[in-house]
Amino acid sequence: MAEIQEKKKRCQPAWSAPVPSKEPAKLRIYNSLTRQKELFVPQSGQRVLWYCCGPTVYDSSHMGHARSYISFDILRRVLEQYFKYNVVYVLNVTDIDDKIIKRARQNHLWEAYLAESKSWNQVLADTMEAMKPFGIKIASETDADKLAMYQRMKTKIDNAVQHLESMKSQSNEAIAQAQQGLLLASKDVLSDWLDAHKGSTVTDKSIFARLSSQFEEEYHTDMESLNVLPADVLTRVSEYVPEIIEFIQQIITRGYAYESNGSVYFDVGAFSAQPTHHYAKLVPEAFGDMKALKEGEGELSVSEDRVIEKKSPNDFALWKCGKPGEPQWDSPWGKGRPGWHIECSVMASAILGESMDIHTGGVDLKFPHHDNELAQAEAYFENDHWVRYFIHSGHLTIDGCKMSKSLKNFITIRDALGQHTARQLRLLFLLHSWKDTLDYGADTMTGAIKYEKLITEFFHMVKDVQRTVPSKGVAAFDKWQAEELVLNSKFIELQEQVHEALCDSVDSKRTCDLIKELVKACNIYLSEVRTTRRPNRILLEKIAAYILGMFKMFGAVDSTADWLSGAGVASKNGVLSEELIMPYLSVLANFREDVRKVARDEKVTAVLQVCDRLHAGVFSECLLLFSVTAVLQVCDRLRDDVLPELGVRLEDKEGMPPTMKLENRETLLRERMQKLQIEEARRLEKEKKKQKAEAEKAAKEAQKRIPPSEMFRAETDKYSQFDDKGMPTHDVEGKELSKSALKKIAKLYEQQQKKYEEFLNSQTK
Repeated sequence: MAEIQEKKKRCQPAWSAPVPSKEPAKLRIYNSLTRQKELFVPQSGQRVLWYCCGPTVYDSSHMGHARSYISFDILRRVLEQYFKYNVVYVLNVTDIDDKIIKRARQNHLWEAYLAESKSWNQVLADTMEAMKPFGIKIASETDADKLAMYQRMKTKIDNAVQHLESMKSQSNEAIAQAQQGLLLASKDVLSDWLDAHKGSTVTDKSIFARLSSQFEEEYHTDMESLNVLPADVLTRVSEYVPEIIEFIQQIITRGYAYESNGSVYFDVGAFSAQPTHHYAKLVPEAFGDMKALKEGEGELSVSEDRVIEKKSPNDFALWKCGKPGEPQWDSPWGKGRPGWHIECSVMASAILGESMDIHTGGVDLKFPHHDNELAQAEAYFENDHWVRYFIHSGHLTIDGCKMSKSLKNFITIRDALGQHTARQLRLLFLLHSWKDTLDYGADTMTGAIKYEKLITEFFHMVKDVQRTVPSKGVAAFDKWQAEELVLNSKFIELQEQVHEALCDSVDSKRTCDLIKELVKACNIYLSEVRTTRRPNRILLEKIAAYILGMFKMFGAVDSTADWLSGAGVASKNGVLSEELIMPYLSVLANFREDVRKVARDEKVTAVLQVCDRLHAGVFSECLLLFSVTAVLQVCDRLRDDVLPELGVRLEDKEGMPPTMKLENRETLLRERMQKLQIEEARRLEKEKKKQKAEAEKAAKEAQKRIPPSEMFRAETDKYSQFDDKGMPTHDVEGKELSKSALKKIAKLYEQQQKKYEEFLNSQTK
């Protein structure tokens, strides 16, 4: 029996898999179709079919566009790079639209108008004529923001007309400037007037194509500047007209659309009557919102004759009957062009089929655009799942107000990039939820810039460790002590929390907060160990690699760069310039520190010896002329003025060697300017206080010179009679002063008498 037991012990024992303490988090995404976070389950394994509503290219891209496209770029990167989904990302470009048609016609007619070289009397007459319908437009406008914009336009035109008329007797140059001022002020009103009278004569399709092509090119450039990944597939409406016609025909065949006077309308009533269909899935409470429906139909498509063509006001256009002055295509219903909503339904379906995993767009597109997209596609396919997850980015405000040209806070992407870097803008988006309203302003950008600086300082700290701690061999490995164990434990804990945050509808704000917490943990670790021993390079590099990887995934760092590459550090023969020049910078920093040390000890001879050791011949001669204070000032100028111009930050640390960092030159110069502005503001405030104190002192001195007998006589607005000492007895109305008033006056008289005596005594000394 004992032998049997012994044999069993010599065999491998039974093994059981560990039981996890908790189930790992799974990705859940906020779905506008249910208005809650839903478990994300792609329809086909790891493949994700994704369609994004793209730009209508009739003007420059603005920060509202950036709000959507940066947010969706972040979501896409996380799904692809973190959750490892195989995403097929389709983006459309709307190049057939009422806004494009009208803007292209106006631009064309305006250029033709200028080419005619009309007399200025004729320009004035045309401006006055154009102001008549514009005045009616002002009178009927109910939107407060638009009304304010129209009124400002009218004021500018009125002022320009008056100015031009007042210039008739002036020089030709002055008249020409006034004429240009009128053209500039009246362009929008005159263009609108020209379009109303001659828009129907514009028939060349290339006129419309030129405008859309121009702004599409600008859009792509802006997206590249923002580091937004290009789409896998890009679709343009103008390239899908045959598919749109076939799609509409199928909807008619299924009984969900009808032709009327050359246009085709979606029959909302017929669609809603089917038990398998539901209209306005996203915003059912908006059903029947005539204002929203009117905006969805387009400015050129809401005339009275178009409205009466419909069976119901809720019906919307799939195909618009051709009108003079619009691009047109042949169709079974006559010449015309696609409606706005049908375009996305067709293009998305042409690439992704009868059902996609994700559809994204701005929150302002929910109704009617996205609800109409859903209805059209589900009518075509006779299904109820054309989109599984509808994702909408939140609104963007400017300093708390909606972005509007009328409020003069309309900011293009290029304007924003002129003020901030693409990384800073992306950090702004990362620090806020993608589905909530985001405010773009000085306060929120300050937060993004501070966050960027925190991360930058972290990577500089790691660089500093890399310069002083070996990277390989025996010397690279140190025994882990309590501090390393604590930091590593924190690192593991925060990685788990980051995963949970990303699973929670890609909560980038929470993720950035956790990264900030990890950076602070590293800073605490460094402060604890650096005074007694060297920090653990391998552990810090591992954490730095994780943080860098997160920001690369988020698109805040280019995939081939590191966080500090933005400092403008070029490479030479495959070796970073930093590695080449840092030893020289370190020598310079240490030399400067030696100079500062001996100068503070007032050992001028020692200062010269330090210079001589570095063979700084001319510099050492100059130092003979300097006082100790001047030497320190020279050192400060090197740090504050010279090195920032070269993209170098030098930081003095009490009791420790100085730190040199390579950073973006513009950032350093901007910081220097801000520092100078703060110092100047403090200087002015100090000077103001000094002047105030001097003025108060001078006033007191002047007060002492006044004899007490004359003190109250000048106050004729208060008193009318005085006694022989000069003390008032009656007020300005001739009434005797009360006892309490006389008592107070006597006290002031006595105080002044003492001051006056002090003055007289000072004069006799």
